[in-house]
Amino acid sequence: MDERTWERHANPWSVWTRVASFPLLLLAVWSHAWIGLWSIVAVALVALWLWLNPRLFPPPARTDGWSAMATFGERVWLNRGNVPIPADHARVASILSAVAALGIFPAFAGAFLNDLTMTAFGSAVVMLGKLWFCDRMVWLYRDMEDRHPPYATWRRPRSR
Repeated sequence: MDERTWERHANPWSVWTRVASFPLLLLAVWSHAWIGLWSIVAVALVALWLWLNPRLFPPPARTDGWSAMATFGERVWLNRGNVPIPADHARVASILSAVAALGIFPAFAGAFLNDLTMTAFGSAVVMLGKLWFCDRMVWLYRDMEDRHPPYATWRRPRSR
């Protein structure tokens, strides 16, 4: 994503509707039981939404909330090859990414097999891992915003 897209993605509406998109994606896969191959269209629509989402919402007026700082932390994480991050953050973020990834197989297998228990379990693992990762990204951003001057410019507090 470019700078403008990242600014838009910091909007809480972008963050939270994107979080809600994972269950929609699973529902689109599950829908093959009702609509057959048309479920591919449903999956494609959710994929299109995931691409459009960070581009649709306006940049937020303030960026000192949790959801905005989670996106800032993701940017810091993705830039770690250029600006190193503390080893403890890297280790925990990698573990949380792995936790989320472990839930992907049961979530999608359950959705494809129309197994509610498997889908719910996998989805819970993915969502727990991802949201905990996002929380860790807030912590990472707060630790890094004063270590690399451009990072500090991302945060805009509420104007009074």
